[in-house]
Amino acid sequence: MSTELPPQIQNQVAQIQQLQQQAQALVGQKNQMEMTLRESEAALKELETSDEAEVIYKSVGDVLFKADRTKMIEDLKEKKDVLDLRLNTLSKQEERIQTRFNQLQEQLKQSLGQMPPTAT
Repeated sequence: MSTELPPQIQNQVAQIQQLQQQAQALVGQKNQMEMTLRESEAALKELETSDEAEVIYKSVGDVLFKADRTKMIEDLKEKKDVLDLRLNTLSKQEERIQTRFNQLQEQLKQSLGQMPPTAT
């Protein structure tokens, strides 16, 4: 005899699964941004410690263009600030998803605990 879960419990399980998928996507985005941030920080450090007389090039697709050192530093700092802000936002979203996941998990436990035992 198979037991069909009540619609409320099915809904809670579906919501938990959806939150898990959202969390996985969020982690992927966050990892990508963290990698980009590290690359930007490394490039910025190189520019700031390099000799001002050195020629700087910027990659645009497959082509390298001569670039202004000061402008490159400004651009990288701005990019770093934007990435920091986005990472902060993603971290907050991650916290909200985790909180909601824990709430749903607790509700599901309570709902399953209230189910009458099945006869076998």
